[in-house]
Amino acid sequence: MSHLPSGDAGTSLAQSLTPREIVAELDKYVVGQAKAKRAVAIALRNRYRRQRLPPDMAEEVAPKNILMIGPTGVGKTEIARRLARLAQSPFLKIEASKFTEVGYVGRDVDSMIRDLVELAVKMVREEREVDVRDRARQAAEERLLDLLLPPPPPSSFGESSAEAQMTHEHGVTTRERLREQLRAGRLDTKVVEIEVRDRAMPSFEVIQGSSVEEIGVNLRDMLPGMFSGRTLRRRLPVSEAFVYLTAEEGQKLIDMDSVARAAIERVEQSGIVFLDEIDKVAGREGGHGPDVSREGVQRDILPIIEGTTINTKHGMVRTDHILFVAAGAFHVSKPSDLIPELQGRFPIRVELEALGRDEFVRILTEPKGALIKQYVALMETEGVTLTFTTEAIARIAELAAVVNERTENIGARRLHTVMERLLDEVSFAAPDARGAAITIDEAYVDRMLDDIVRSDDLSRYIL
Repeated sequence: MSHLPSGDAGTSLAQSLTPREIVAELDKYVVGQAKAKRAVAIALRNRYRRQRLPPDMAEEVAPKNILMIGPTGVGKTEIARRLARLAQSPFLKIEASKFTEVGYVGRDVDSMIRDLVELAVKMVREEREVDVRDRARQAAEERLLDLLLPPPPPSSFGESSAEAQMTHEHGVTTRERLREQLRAGRLDTKVVEIEVRDRAMPSFEVIQGSSVEEIGVNLRDMLPGMFSGRTLRRRLPVSEAFVYLTAEEGQKLIDMDSVARAAIERVEQSGIVFLDEIDKVAGREGGHGPDVSREGVQRDILPIIEGTTINTKHGMVRTDHILFVAAGAFHVSKPSDLIPELQGRFPIRVELEALGRDEFVRILTEPKGALIKQYVALMETEGVTLTFTTEAIARIAELAAVVNERTENIGARRLHTVMERLLDEVSFAAPDARGAAITIDEAYVDRMLDDIVRSDDLSRYIL
């Protein structure tokens, strides 16, 4: 039976974007790599196309998984991460080398789907919290007013109805005055006593790096008394108590069974798993040594990518239509070293290009969160105006490229280490230089970096 996504499947933004527009969005954050961007844009658009098919046809359309091949630091992870944000999809990045064949120490491959479901549950719950926020705030306000002004005692024997009515009206008037003061923030520092859940209870969610679920024992269900926690009475300022009570009331208004169902649907229809370092498990059976374990990991991953059903604490999850994006440098191994069945499950192959000086210049300046923009903003918080000349940026890019050539090529990540070294003095002295205007020019870059770049040994350890 087909389960096509409802409007809650988290694809509203992706539906409005064509492949060309998706690439344009990715261009805002990732420099170059046009082929990879086109591949993921088509894959994302195909999901929208599949949802418009008749159910019987939609069930037959499998996602076109992608294998990205390229050195470290060229944008493989960032492309996948930005794609997930565009699609508003549950996204999990995990290293394939973390998995080991059953019988060896390590996590089993099913855990990636369980982790993805947990992320989806959190995503859906946060969306529902936004929907019920106003009602939760109203309920929390009423609870706070009850603490600030307890309701009057029931009418005592012999009290006339007129006296009881006057008492009631006085209570209502006082409560409304308190409500006005509460909303105006005049009661924020007043202390109230509320019941809070004790979060210091021992947690057995993780045992030896494996979740309780992975070893097939759900202690929380077996021994609810141990894990439910106890309540404590704490004295908190009204402002803090209001935040706590709002969150508590919000949880009461959310149907977690509905959240779990929506999360599972979202994972099944629009989940994205990014399998990094897939080349680390590339190895064919040789009868002994580590290659046996590597091939075992591949064979364990294979059914999940082919399509199977995984048991999670929120319900059964089908993996048939989850999009898998694998990536690896393949310096030592090559894609053909993967087992044939796994190779066939990644029909789209994309080679990412190594980055050089020109790309580094663009990375430093063009993306929304470009490194130059980040450091300028950081210094502004100290009252320091930081400016980079065009020549300085070009020199930074050139030196980063030189270090990559001479030592290990770590792509754009080299820029982070170079920039930290370059701005070491500025960052250290910034609090004492409030109001200063500092210009980073080519001469400054050479003074701070040139001696290190010239020494292969130093650059190997410092940059």
